[in-house]
Amino acid sequence: MIPAEQLVDRVLDLATVDETIVIVTDTSEASLRWAESSMTTNGVSTSRSWTVVSVSRTQGESRVGIVTSSSVDSRDIAAVVSASESAARAARPASDAMPLVTGARAPEDWDHPAARTEIGVFEQLAQDLSQGFDGSDRLYGFAHHQMHTTWLASSTGVRRRHVQPTGSVEINGKRGDASAWVGTGTTDFTDVATVKLLEDLSHRLDWSSRTVELPAGRYETVLPPSAVADLMIYLMWMMEGRSAHEGRSALSRAGGTRVGERLGALPFTLYSDPATLGLETCPFLVTGHSDESVSIFDNGMDLPRTDWIRDGVVNALSYPRSAAREFAGVPAPPGANLVLDGEGSLTVDQMVAETERGLLLTTLWYIREVDPATLLLTGITRDGVYLVENGEVVGALNNFRFNESPLDLLRRASQVGATERTLPREWKDWFTRTAMPSLRVPDFHMSSVSEAR
Repeated sequence: MIPAEQLVDRVLDLATVDETIVIVTDTSEASLRWAESSMTTNGVSTSRSWTVVSVSRTQGESRVGIVTSSSVDSRDIAAVVSASESAARAARPASDAMPLVTGARAPEDWDHPAARTEIGVFEQLAQDLSQGFDGSDRLYGFAHHQMHTTWLASSTGVRRRHVQPTGSVEINGKRGDASAWVGTGTTDFTDVATVKLLEDLSHRLDWSSRTVELPAGRYETVLPPSAVADLMIYLMWMMEGRSAHEGRSALSRAGGTRVGERLGALPFTLYSDPATLGLETCPFLVTGHSDESVSIFDNGMDLPRTDWIRDGVVNALSYPRSAAREFAGVPAPPGANLVLDGEGSLTVDQMVAETERGLLLTTLWYIREVDPATLLLTGITRDGVYLVENGEVVGALNNFRFNESPLDLLRRASQVGATERTLPREWKDWFTRTAMPSLRVPDFHMSSVSEAR
């Protein structure tokens, strides 16, 4: 396989259009699965994905062609470049056209080989899981570790490289008909407290020894960090500047957007920052497509911290540079990590202890948008909804379908806990780097009883 930096040089040497961008990502991944308290499969793989973006500029118009390949045969390079340039010449003028980002010389690690993982990254996890395998509960789960090494280059001088480690572990426990889930994100598995995860799992299964049926309705509810993460990620994805200005989203209001609007009494700050400790992400933009939030013309742009909500006030929307210029905004793509801080200090257990009567969720599942105008979402609860009475969990409940807007939840939340690193359940395959607090919502809407288990 041709080294990535040589692939980049070869593409740029072959290019004949006005401007060219090359993105190469080499992926190394390891996985481990277990079922019925026994290891089942494991493996390690490597792959490459590379994209050629061709830009043809004629008579004040810019046309873009994009071709992505997974080939590792150097003989295919010329064909991919040719296909990208043909697509550019045949394309309609790009509405997001801007001058490409310019850059300096390549970083010192430009010609370093791609980072690699190995099955040994799971050694301690596997040893700790064996303690759970010796118990009576049936354990299922999946651990995944990836190392993405990305090279970004352009004919305007951009040369950038980034290594992104991503890991997660999920454990599902079953005892009779009861089911419970725990999970965490990581970069290298050295910080995964597997024994603590197994203890939490067993504790939740103990709660399920008593079952209670409740009808649909509005209930005081404590949402743990994982459930909050899934809702806040969707909120951040939908904070698009163009749709807000054009009256097509929940961030729209008459004559403009909701930037500057206070959401509620609690001082929530929702932000993305590539430098967040433990949640580090690529500090520059890499994209092989354009949409309302990102633009291929912005590849290589530095990514500072963006406060989407600051001290309880809507503060920023996502814009590519072209839309930011059109709407007098600040260029900002959606973040690759997300933190919600409400200046709280309580743990989930402490919030439960302060609950006279209410529900404690574990995770949300199958989240879908119902109404973009209000950002109303629906979904179902999964792997444990518990009844709390007089500060103690007294049993497990049936599952529910919920209907809620994350914007409204921030407006109505009456208490916020301490922010901690967490793994979103629904969006884990796309988004693992989050830190969230627990939230108390006095009237969380369980719209119907669900038969899902």
